[in-house]
Amino acid sequence: MIRVEHLSKSYGEIQAVNDISFDVDEGEIFAFLGPNGAGKTTTIKMLTTLLRPTSGKVEIDGLDPASHQNEVRKRFGIVFQDPSLDDELTAAENMDLHGALYHVPRKVRHERTEMLLRLFELWDRHNSPVKQFSGGMRRRLEIARALLHTPRIIFLDEPTLGLDPQTRNQLWTQVKKLNEEERVTVFLTTHYMEEADRVAHRIAVIDHGRIVAQGTPAELKQQTNAETLEQAFLSLTGSSIRAEGADSADQMRNMARMFRRNR
Repeated sequence: MIRVEHLSKSYGEIQAVNDISFDVDEGEIFAFLGPNGAGKTTTIKMLTTLLRPTSGKVEIDGLDPASHQNEVRKRFGIVFQDPSLDDELTAAENMDLHGALYHVPRKVRHERTEMLLRLFELWDRHNSPVKQFSGGMRRRLEIARALLHTPRIIFLDEPTLGLDPQTRNQLWTQVKKLNEEERVTVFLTTHYMEEADRVAHRIAVIDHGRIVAQGTPAELKQQTNAETLEQAFLSLTGSSIRAEGADSADQMRNMARMFRRNR
């Protein structure tokens, strides 16, 4: 579903992504982990048509994002780190607007809206304005919205950041259900190692722009002789605190603006 071969991206002398390769199979939950500034967001931008690689090759469902932008965008949904809902609209109106932008027929988008809002336990609030929602409700709505046009892939960039453990657990249960029932391929980033350990089929760890390890959670723990995935992650990437780099929050906000403008 996703194929990356010798992918690189440089900004002048800064090598944000340096010759990385990995594959994500159809229906897989794939975690892309790394410290701040490791190259995660730059990679996602290249996968989602928002940034051209300096070199290398990307395929999304067999298509090159650089030359088939519109076709590739139809095949994925994305949930950014930063909020992207319209607070003045209701949950249903946010869903309907998204469906209209993707040219989902009215009847289909209404049916999908009800199905997804019920799955994410938001249907009883579908006519409530989003400004009345809690952080967890907003996150669930953003994921439901990203799935409205029946994408084959969903990109989740830090989807549970700042959520309480109960909400995080509920959200991943719902995402796994969609993954199993609709065979949606999930590409996620997270700093919560226990989440990746629990939900991901396979993991790639990126550090300083390079892939330093790939495998199942069990394989990564075995490779590093670690009891937990967090211990394995620290063994692979070190324990020093990282400053925000090319993957800073302001770049993700720019990414969201570019995506909406280019649609």
